[in-house]
Amino acid sequence: MKNFIIAYDIADKISLPKVRKIAYSYALGGQKSAVEAPLNLKLMKSLVQELDKIIKKDDKINIISVTKNPILLGKAKQTLFENNGIIIV
Repeated sequence: MKNFIIAYDIADKISLPKVRKIAYSYALGGQKSAVEAPLNLKLMKSLVQELDKIIKKDDKINIISVTKNPILLGKAKQTLFENNGIIIV
């Protein structure tokens, strides 16, 4: 597993709650339109397929891989993955 940020800007008010529900179903947590999600290849494919069915041409979704050494500020903590488990450092 690898950690990703799912950031979305959804123009359609009907699609927005659907996208939010899907994003949060994969997430450890987040705020408004950006969530942190541990994903492997299977989960990533599933997430992309679900989101692709809902979004419109004016919508924007970025799925960004978190680097090994992210810059963490405030209460932010790095999420590590070991033996298919999640460790919050």
